[in-house]
Amino acid sequence: MSSPIHQFAKLPQDASPAPAVVPGAAPAPRAREIGEAPRVGVIYNPRSHGNKGVDFDCDQSPQVHFALPGDREDLPNALADFVQRGIDLLVINGGDGTVRDVLTSGAAIFGDNWPAVAVLPKGKTNALTFDLGVPTGWTLQEAIDAFDQGTRVRRRPMEVTPLGETQKSRLLGFILGGGAFTTATTAGQSAHKMGAFNSMAVVVAGVLGVCQWLFASRENSWRKGSKMRIGLGPDDTPLEHSGVGDPEWRQILLASTLERMPGGATPFGTARGGLKIAVTDQISRKSAGIVLQMLRGKTPENIREKGFHQLSTSQFTLRIEDSFIVDGEAFPPGEYLIAQGPELEFVAP
Repeated sequence: MSSPIHQFAKLPQDASPAPAVVPGAAPAPRAREIGEAPRVGVIYNPRSHGNKGVDFDCDQSPQVHFALPGDREDLPNALADFVQRGIDLLVINGGDGTVRDVLTSGAAIFGDNWPAVAVLPKGKTNALTFDLGVPTGWTLQEAIDAFDQGTRVRRRPMEVTPLGETQKSRLLGFILGGGAFTTATTAGQSAHKMGAFNSMAVVVAGVLGVCQWLFASRENSWRKGSKMRIGLGPDDTPLEHSGVGDPEWRQILLASTLERMPGGATPFGTARGGLKIAVTDQISRKSAGIVLQMLRGKTPENIREKGFHQLSTSQFTLRIEDSFIVDGEAFPPGEYLIAQGPELEFVAP
């Protein structure tokens, strides 16, 4: 499918940082002196939507260290430098894609000893900061102040790894989708061009999707979805199929560890923590309205018989013959394990 979203050829592999830092050997959080300001490392993405044409104010305390990686391959060394400096707070200035790239690179650097993390919502989509309760205009200074005076929110990103590979490849992110979700992400790019971002982009893509479900043929990408198999839990138990449509195809797959979604959408039903998935079989036109009801938090009776599945799981496998999306960008078809990654402590107001 032709798409303006970026298509990765493979999942990132753990990169080797500067020789001075052993991967996964970041020290445990240090003890600060009374009255000492936190040591802060800032990853600044000038290509993020909210940063374009804006000069970031770097006139900060000597305790604040900045990195402007030219591309994803520069992130391991930037993060390794932060380890050497003993940072207490990692600030990510960018959108969901920037967060995904930093967490993916950081997994091999920090291991089990991540610093606290703050995110400045500067992307086209900022689903994570919406979940954390971070306001749109949150500044670097406010994030630093919140390190001592704000709240802490614990979240575990999803960790996506290829099945059967010996070399460590992985991806850490918060929203994964397949089938018509890939089509919806493309529609979201069109919404961005019209000036709709964040929650409004979700609304625009949702309206486009319902129109396609109501009027398009079964071969339309919104209604056809993708050929995929989903296995639940450590036993890889196949996800049941309602019998609506082709049993080898699913119209939509959505997975996340977030507890609140942009636009107030509730695709997983009642808000809860952990890894959640929502799957839609190839539903009929008359069932399209159920999608809107479920997104608004209303779960009709007997939804499984109508082709809708909402559940929590410790992990699941995904064997998919089409590209899938993680935090706004596309990754290749294949066989993957999706589980929960490290528990991170996010700083919020």
